[in-house]
Amino acid sequence: MHIAILTFEGYNELDSLIALGVLNRVRTDNWRVTIATPSPKVTSMNGVVIEQMSTLEEACAADAVIIGSGIATREVVEDPAIMNVLRGLDPSRQLTAAQCSGALVLAKLGLLDDMPACTDLTTRPWVLAAGVDVLNQPFFAKDTIATAGGCLASHYLAAWIIARLQGHEAAEGALHYVAPVGEKEEYIERAWRNITPYLPAPAPALT
Repeated sequence: MHIAILTFEGYNELDSLIALGVLNRVRTDNWRVTIATPSPKVTSMNGVVIEQMSTLEEACAADAVIIGSGIATREVVEDPAIMNVLRGLDPSRQLTAAQCSGALVLAKLGLLDDMPACTDLTTRPWVLAAGVDVLNQPFFAKDTIATAGGCLASHYLAAWIIARLQGHEAAEGALHYVAPVGEKEEYIERAWRNITPYLPAPAPALT
């Protein structure tokens, strides 16, 4: 099971690395989480250099993808080399999520044509200009596509992916691990309040 976090030049550390940390709380032999970049190294908006763990092509073949955010997303969506590769993303066979300005990438790829999105306040006008309604909430999902708005909503995307691929218990365990001491129950309850409406209904018990 491969989960790729697309991370571009000028990336937001909170958006990519919080998701990376939460997703890596799953400890199973077939679970792999990578930072997927268009080049061997990318530098964050605050100067943090990170090395490529997987390519964009590999991300397009992953079981789940999170498109990370950053200060250069408008440049990303204008880069034919990057966008031509990302046209390989396919929500019919993979979970496809976007954090903050990552929603602009989904919009430009035509993957949000029939659904609204969540994004950060800076990106909101660009996503609206791309013809996508923007919700005033931290998380929204429809079928296999999810978006989150605000850096500290990135754990919602991670928990949604874990719940979809490994189940509720695994997602709750990951959230419990990272939640602040003394606030774990409150933290997890808030996360589920935002995520649960967008998870598939559990199958009815056999009688």
